[in-house]
Amino acid sequence: MIRTETVDVGGSAMQVLVGVPDGDGPFPGLVLGHHGLASDGFDVDPFTHEYIARLNENGYAAAVPFLFHRCPADLDRPGKVKNFKDDEIIQDMQAAFDILAKSDKVDPNRIGVLGHCLGGRVAWLAAATNPSFKVLLMFHGGNILKPWGHDGPAPISIAANIKCPVIGFYGNDDENPSPADVDAYAAALDAAGVDYSFHRYDGTGHAFQNTHDGDKYREASSNDAWEKQFAFLARNLA
Repeated sequence: MIRTETVDVGGSAMQVLVGVPDGDGPFPGLVLGHHGLASDGFDVDPFTHEYIARLNENGYAAAVPFLFHRCPADLDRPGKVKNFKDDEIIQDMQAAFDILAKSDKVDPNRIGVLGHCLGGRVAWLAAATNPSFKVLLMFHGGNILKPWGHDGPAPISIAANIKCPVIGFYGNDDENPSPADVDAYAAALDAAGVDYSFHRYDGTGHAFQNTHDGDKYREASSNDAWEKQFAFLARNLA
């Protein structure tokens, strides 16, 4: 069952969706950076709930911090994103990590980080600032080339701090990240000596796993990414 916890982060109350598989565990866990469409709250975000449920069905606990908790509710999504600061995002992801690590049903030594869209960027940032993450999974995360809320460093510039295996999934028709952006990500990971694999899909753009996001869903690309994702987790986390 998926439940909602509320934790204090820097004086702000943050909701965290938490889902744990049935059974005694301890299970491996994943902290999820949610996609941008969650800006209006988890109650109107079926994709994140479905994603947690599928992870739970496959034996993985999950925790998703609501990254917009500091933003005024009446702002539109672009306005909320402009309020983001990388140092605060790091705190939010750490708080979700701590929920999993302190659970007696989760193995604190087997926690990874995953994200779609906005969450893909957030997952990279979290892996580069928390060496306790054992894997990093990124789905079409953009804006890795620049910092948010301060003068730096940009997430891409701290690629060498990523100490875990990485897998990424991207559509070749996407504009953010563009194929050139993904090339830059690969070059940064190569230069840092990070173990990674990227998978790119023709005829596929942004949000290709989200059945709720208009006509962006691509069944074949999504199914392939799910298969590769669980194989990667089985090798490196399970």
